Amino acid sequence: MRCSVVIRAFNEAQHLPRLLQGLRNQSVRDVEVVVVDSGSTDSTVAIAQSHNAKVVHVPAKDFTFGRSLNAGIRAAFGDSIVIASAHVYPVYPDWLETLLAPFQDPAVALTYGKQRAPESARFSERQVFLQWYPDTSVPRQGTAFCNNANAAIRRSLWERHAYDEDLTGLEDLAWAQWAREQGHVIEYVAEAEVIHVHSESPRGVLNRYRREAMAFRRIHPEAHFSLYDFGRLSIVNIANDGWHALRAGVILRHLPGIVMFRLMQFLGTWTGYRESGLLTPQLRETFYYPRRGASRRGSQREVRPIEYQEHD
Repeated sequence: MRCSVVIRAFNEAQHLPRLLQGLRNQSVRDVEVVVVDSGSTDSTVAIAQSHNAKVVHVPAKDFTFGRSLNAGIRAAFGDSIVIASAHVYPVYPDWLETLLAPFQDPAVALTYGKQRAPESARFSERQVFLQWYPDTSVPRQGTAFCNNANAAIRRSLWERHAYDEDLTGLEDLAWAQWAREQGHVIEYVAEAEVIHVHSESPRGVLNRYRREAMAFRRIHPEAHFSLYDFGRLSIVNIANDGWHALRAGVILRHLPGIVMFRLMQFLGTWTGYRESGLLTPQLRETFYYPRRGASRRGSQREVRPIEYQEHD
């Protein structure tokens, strides 16, 4: 099965080289790389071209996540399409191999892998990744939850149903929901691990969750998020993060950042909803609540991690 990797990028000169280096170190060979650039003003395009990647341009004024992915997939030749953000990079040389392995089952439409934040990330950002991406794989997952920062889809299904180009975010969730409605399967592959680098300002955090909430409300018109939800979930998650920071002995250093991140997260969510209705209980738990019993130690693998060079 041929594989293409579609990378969304905008001014990613700082991070893209590491992802491309990680791709060169994969056990899966002869992988096509397609970089979809949406108007970068730095050296992103030159870096992609220097690594023999195919570059597809989407004008900044026309950008949506769905439109960017559709353009990249149209330009790709693979039967399996791996989707990655330009600011992620794989931990292990079998990242692609493990992410693609479930496609041996013809029922599988989509797989997605573990994401972890670097040590330099905000404490609450690291907690979000621990909450959403456990150390244990979930075959035949019971919900449409997934994330296109580290995922793969079956191209033949995309040809039947492309990504929604009008959503402000969560195009991955909408596509996964369609796939499940058609009787297909989503699998979470914990071993397909990437490091996901976020360096957003407080306003950037607010805007990310605001647009995702707007998209979620469009996918689920009955959904709502009240001021009560904002207050309750802010308190619950600040307390949870604070507890883990206290246990790690870093509470004084990280408490202001914890409070800021969680307030911006849920303020953005409240701003994005602004409608009445009922949020799907399973997805509410997946998106917002700390996972009971989630491991804070990380999984142990016998595969040796990729050793990255600072300058590539």
